[in-house]
Amino acid sequence: MKIAVPTEIDEAEPRVAATPETVKKFVGLGADVAVQAGAGAGSRIDDAAFAEAGATIVDAAGPLLESADIVLKVRRPTEAEIQHLKPGVLVIGALDPFGNDEAVKALAGAGIAAFAMELMPRITRAQSMDVLSSQANLAGYQAIVDAAEAFSRAMPMMMTAAGTVPAARVFVMGAGVAGLQAIATARRMGAVVSATDVRPAAKEQVESLGAKFIAVEDDEFKQAETAGGYAKEMSPEYQAKQAALVAEHLGKQDIVVTTALIPGRPAPKLVSGEMVASMKPGSVIVDLAVERGGNVEGAKPGEIADVGGVQIIGYLNVPGRIPASASALYARNLYAFVETMIDKDAKALAVDWDDELVKATNLTRDGAVVHPAFSDQEGE
Repeated sequence: MKIAVPTEIDEAEPRVAATPETVKKFVGLGADVAVQAGAGAGSRIDDAAFAEAGATIVDAAGPLLESADIVLKVRRPTEAEIQHLKPGVLVIGALDPFGNDEAVKALAGAGIAAFAMELMPRITRAQSMDVLSSQANLAGYQAIVDAAEAFSRAMPMMMTAAGTVPAARVFVMGAGVAGLQAIATARRMGAVVSATDVRPAAKEQVESLGAKFIAVEDDEFKQAETAGGYAKEMSPEYQAKQAALVAEHLGKQDIVVTTALIPGRPAPKLVSGEMVASMKPGSVIVDLAVERGGNVEGAKPGEIADVGGVQIIGYLNVPGRIPASASALYARNLYAFVETMIDKDAKALAVDWDDELVKATNLTRDGAVVHPAFSDQEGE
């Protein structure tokens, strides 16, 4: 049972899919782990640390991938990487399948058994495998850190001999994992925090963190959550009422963080150009959904846009801005999942294809796209 951990090809991706901690655990399960030289450099993990944990260090990606039974990735394999993968190999990572039909077909065509970690069901058994939550948690934290850096004033209220500095007002739009961490972080930094979300359950969570909840709480609001805990797309009528409430609130804020995402859909527009214009010069907006089209009009992927004196931060791969922490959590997520596929007594790979976690995350197998959400595609 050979596990390979290649260096991520995307130069903007500093994370790595394994750490010395998880390598040591994999070795304990009987695996031979090979890590490409420099794979952990972006996360401040040197080759010596991997080697000390029991990994073999391989210079080139080709030989590393060709002999692997399991390949652990942060991002979906590129065409160059796929060429080195043998049929039947398990590729496990955040494969970003939504809207990338051709890439999914390429995985199927190569005979790869691909598992998309972002499709992991949100059930108790899978909590330790939930990459979306682990990475969103860090993104929410980093959003406030980035906002504080761009904000030209102090965050907490300060009473000094020279006068009082008022606390910054922070508004978080979307109270999922990222939003709740943003609320908690902003509160720890001394800000006055408010938040909004279309899910009724979010109100109690927001208020438990000491923030004020802002929402139109009508009958539609009370039904606005899927069985999986995600936000539903709201009607145009509700969106108009909510937008009016938010627009009034937004003009009084110093920092706004938007986190709204709907799985498989473009990010909903929450902040219009008019809303941005209503904010004071020097205000900051952090758009955590910019990679999916963005929640904020005027946000630019990978940039800080200055719109009438309002700074709109559109950083990509926000968890990757704190790669050491992000890699540590992501690697643990992958280990927790892969461990369920290993026979502890035989110390061999033994995938239970009927396991609910396997079925929920398995994208491709035996030359076909097998996941129900993508199965109208065919492997080549």
